[in-house]
Amino acid sequence: MGKEFIIETSARHIHVSEKDFKILFGEDAVLTKKKDLSQPGQFSCFEKLDIVGPKRTIQNVTILGPCRAQTQVELSLTDARHIGVAAPIRESGDLAGSGACRLEGPYGAVELSEGVIAAKRHIHMTPKDAEEFGVRDRETVSVKINSAERGLIFSDVVVRVSPDYALAMHLDTDEANAAGLNGETGTIVKTE
Repeated sequence: MGKEFIIETSARHIHVSEKDFKILFGEDAVLTKKKDLSQPGQFSCFEKLDIVGPKRTIQNVTILGPCRAQTQVELSLTDARHIGVAAPIRESGDLAGSGACRLEGPYGAVELSEGVIAAKRHIHMTPKDAEEFGVRDRETVSVKINSAERGLIFSDVVVRVSPDYALAMHLDTDEANAAGLNGETGTIVKTE
């Protein structure tokens, strides 16, 4: 078996721009860190928002910090269908032509004409990790989930390389549930 890495479930969440955050929480509001995430500099916040789609609303969705240039909502495909939003599978930040929704906060609301995606499964790696695994930034690989009960192979996994990352694979809740994810690890496999 090859070198293993942790697999984390990336549940529904929201990244907000500074401008939208002020509209939603008030001009003097600041993001309040709840806990650090595995990726350096990333954190979950105490602040939460409601995501409103044409069919339903998902309440109390966590914001992740720090603020970004553009507001982005990441849902599983199940979540997106539930609220009636078309969320394409995309890499983070690839928002052109993506789904629309309304975000409601305690002080205001923001209409997003685009910004809702289902995150493409990916592995964060440092340059050293990428060298050890024999892969490069933006390469697409397959990953075997090392599980006795629900093992499977995910294809079309994007490798994302940066010195600012920590080694971990991210799956959304639909994918994690399909694999019965509960502390399992992954291994890059060669497919024909």
